[in-house]
Amino acid sequence: MTTTTASPLRTETAAAPAPRPGLWLGPLLALAATAIWSGNFVIARHLGDAVAPVQTSFWRWVIALLAVAPFAARGLLRERQAIRRHAGLVVLAALLGVTLFNTLIYIAGQSTSATNLALIAAASPAAIAAFAFVGGERMTLLRATGMLIAFAGVVTLVSKGSITALLTMDFRAGDLWMLAAMATFAGYSALLKRKPATISGTSFLLATFAAGTVMLAPFYAASVVLQGTFTPGSATVGPLLYIGVASSAIAFYTWNKAVDLIGATRAGVIYYLQPVFVACVAYLAIGEHINLVQILCMATIVTGVALGAKR
Repeated sequence: MTTTTASPLRTETAAAPAPRPGLWLGPLLALAATAIWSGNFVIARHLGDAVAPVQTSFWRWVIALLAVAPFAARGLLRERQAIRRHAGLVVLAALLGVTLFNTLIYIAGQSTSATNLALIAAASPAAIAAFAFVGGERMTLLRATGMLIAFAGVVTLVSKGSITALLTMDFRAGDLWMLAAMATFAGYSALLKRKPATISGTSFLLATFAAGTVMLAPFYAASVVLQGTFTPGSATVGPLLYIGVASSAIAFYTWNKAVDLIGATRAGVIYYLQPVFVACVAYLAIGEHINLVQILCMATIVTGVALGAKR
């Protein structure tokens, strides 16, 4: 009788498991969404004088809906039974991420300073982490440390390193709107992990865009009656196309996919890079000066994000 033994060479040369794409793709997608949204803040400020907040938000999502529909309509039809079964989740995500989030930001921008908006927005990653923790997502010491370092960099950047500026901040009604916006985005991001596998990312996106736009429609109609509509032109159509296609269709898809791959907390840490991108956009677009203190603050933010985004 003969016996066979496994060749030791075969064991040594066995192929190592391929690295999961989420290890690098997730952070890259979160980074892309954050960069795109940075341009949204600059454009939203520009649109504020020409288009009423609710109308800006409504047309943003109409454009996003039209941009996503050609790529997602068939999938939505195939998965309609799954979407119907999870209608509560879809409607809640649409309410938080589509109907409320950006509408509240646009309203807040009319009655508070850019500094206050930026400082409150800086707390978004912490709020996302808190919502995700309640939902069962793990928080490590390294991630918490990275978040604190990044937050310190953001606060220093926004306040220009002045403790006096922080202590003498004038809080206004718009700050409450911005706090509400921060909470809705955190809730939306944490909710994404509950999306069932039977609903694809593009179908979920189209369903939430449609539901959110429908919920916005009555408020849009009221705004037109009470505030009047705007005249489309080069100063409004271009910015609306950007926030509809780039900041909504593309950025929300990449953000949702990032959260699916790496979780809401890690994606939220990367969101701290937004003021860095805003500063770069302002420098490139309107020649706004960047000094050494700002560069050091941005380096601090990047360091914190690098630590916090690690597995």
